[in-house]
Amino acid sequence: MTGILSQNIILLWLYWHFVEAPKQIFRGWMNILVFNWNYFSVTLLFKTLFAYWHQYRWHYPRGFDIGKYLEVFFSNMISRILGAIMRTFMIFFGIIVQFGILIIGLAALITWLAMPLLIVLGILKGTSLLF
Repeated sequence: MTGILSQNIILLWLYWHFVEAPKQIFRGWMNILVFNWNYFSVTLLFKTLFAYWHQYRWHYPRGFDIGKYLEVFFSNMISRILGAIMRTFMIFFGIIVQFGILIIGLAALITWLAMPLLIVLGILKGTSLLF
């Protein structure tokens, strides 16, 4: 910043309030969004949606026993279905939290940008109530 901008404190404040601070708010907001996405491991949960739940799996026996084969098959299917159900809930919850962070961050940014106007309107309303 050179020239008149570096000599006028009002212009310095306006530049900070409407340019520099929103950049920092946006950067922090994006960091929180990335953290939340990684915290809930949404990408990994999508990749492993039908994996075994907690790696609980049964191995097929040696020899031929149709009863044991069916038991192992259905046990493994139940483990995969349970894993898919739990991962779906976690993905859904992670996306809901992500959406909430998106809304709260947008509200914070809009509030920050509107704050000078809100302060002026508050002072005007307060003085009009006094007189």
